[in-house]
Amino acid sequence: MPEKQVVLITGSSGMLGSDLVKELTGKYEILGMDLADRSRLESSSFLKADITKQEEVSRIITNTRPGIVVHTAAWTDVDGCELDSKKAYSVNAAGTENVAMACSKAGAAMIYISTDFVFDGKKGSPYKEEDRPNPLSVYADSKFKGEEAVKRLLKKYFILRTSWLYGPNGNNFVDTIIAKAKENERLKVVDDQVGSPTYTADLAVAIRTFIDIISSASAKVTPGIYHVSNSGSVSWYEYANMILSIAGISAKVDPISSDELGRAAKRPAMSVLDCSKFTALTGLNMRSWDSALRDYLL
Repeated sequence: MPEKQVVLITGSSGMLGSDLVKELTGKYEILGMDLADRSRLESSSFLKADITKQEEVSRIITNTRPGIVVHTAAWTDVDGCELDSKKAYSVNAAGTENVAMACSKAGAAMIYISTDFVFDGKKGSPYKEEDRPNPLSVYADSKFKGEEAVKRLLKKYFILRTSWLYGPNGNNFVDTIIAKAKENERLKVVDDQVGSPTYTADLAVAIRTFIDIISSASAKVTPGIYHVSNSGSVSWYEYANMILSIAGISAKVDPISSDELGRAAKRPAMSVLDCSKFTALTGLNMRSWDSALRDYLL
């Protein structure tokens, strides 16, 4: 039997990384890399590493020589990044550059998970891959700097932008709303930011489908940027109401503006992604955000 393709996943203990390890295990030889091993998936090999330390990352990737590195590791606390820009750029920009340099040295293809927040939200319609980014926050800019490093350092790269992630293995809006609703009868949620909530289990399937294609000897996939998220769009306010409705929790949600909320980091008003390029390549139509949400909650 032919040897399995080796896929290394950075951030393997994180929200997306955990689901991705689970989804890829069996078909591929999986190496998980993170600061701590919380995945508890015995079928994967775990490597402890800090992506901000170039020598550490380079040693692991060049020694293990994976065919593909999926870079999910990131600091995704948007307001935290705004308050500590040094850490944000160290992890999201320099850390990504370290992974890209190691991939180049090892001859590995790199899949970098980026964000809808690289856009300013002023377009008024779903963003295509060729639309010009204009990050509004430190988090968004640090992720975009990561994109630029990947494009600069590699020929075999794929940047997958996604949006509004939630899943069972990390802090997320869905769980936060449910927890707060159980403590308070009245919540305040912004109604002037629109996007596409994406279930990490669905995204993991999409990434696995993408890897299957780029791993095929007959496939010639153009390096570049691809958008992938659950379909449809919703405001955070509408999203919160749907979460509580599905969960069967009675709580009042009041709509407020972003200015009223006064968060440290500015968010795009409308950051829905056009995923038609990804669908055309993979044949995969991502299901609606509300269908995925029901699966997560029920």
